[in-house]
Parts: sequence; structure tokens; C-alpha cells
Amino acid sequence: MFDTIQGLPVHALVVHAVVVLVPLSAVGVLAIAAVPRWRERFGTLVLLVSTGALVTVPVATRSGQDLKERVGASGVVARQIDDHQEIGELVLWPTLGMEVLAIALVALSRRRAAKGAVTAVAVLAAVAAVAAAGLVLRAGHLGSTAVWSCTVGSDACK
Repeated sequence: MFDTIQGLPVHALVVHAVVVLVPLSAVGVLAIAAVPRWRERFGTLVLLVSTGALVTVPVATRSGQDLKERVGASGVVARQIDDHQEIGELVLWPTLGMEVLAIALVALSRRRAAKGAVTAVAVLAAVAAVAAAGLVLRAGHLGSTAVWSCTVGSDACK
């Protein structure tokens, strides 16, 4: 299920969803955390996008494991893939935190909860959003380095 679709690696397809949806969700969560009046207007949309992001992360992780086994890299590329995998496996946790905290933020705001509680959740949601986006960017960079470093302008793999 996580290996190929019509001969193409699932990882190469789904990872693009992660690279787009997690940072997009993070921007949305940061926006509704910073601007209270946007929570009512955009909260549901942000939650839908962040749910989509959360769903794609484990698919990318699992399909990446399958691709790693299929490729069987060695040397420099194997180390680069290991680095990419190590960071990629961490992405789920801040993305999950961002989702849960965004849900809590929207729910607390709609229930007109105490301002201090809403502010605390907003701050935590913002921290989770930055962490999720940062890890996705780092994992994406490491993954693209593993794929392209031996093909474009490097003698590292000779």
C-alpha cells in the first residue's frame, strides 16, 4: 500500500502534500493564535487543513521507510537518508500537537472561555506550529539533499 502507485514511489507523491500542508497549517494556526477575531471566521478552515496535514505525515513516514528499503542506498547517500528519516519521524509529534491545540483554541474561543486560558493555548499552538513547520522544512531539505546531491553539482558521491 505504501510502496508505489502506477510505478511511482508513494513517498515522492505524498511528501509534497506534507511539505505544503504542514507549513500552510502552521501559518493558519499562527494567524488564528495571533488574531482572535479570525478564529471564528477561519478556525474551521484552519482545522480542516491541519487535519489533512496530520493525515499525510504518517503516510509519508511509512512510504519513506518502504522507499528506503527498495532503494538500498549506501555510503554518503545512505547517511543522508538516515538523517532525513530521523528528522522526518519527528514531524508527527508537533503536527499532532498543533492539531490538538488548534482544536482547543477554536473550541475555547467559541465557548468564550477565560482569556488567560485562551491565551495560553494560543501561545502553545503557535509554538507547536513553528516546531512542525521547522521540522518539515529541515526534513524536506535533508530529503532533497539525499536525492539530488549526487546528481547536481557535487563530487561527494563519486
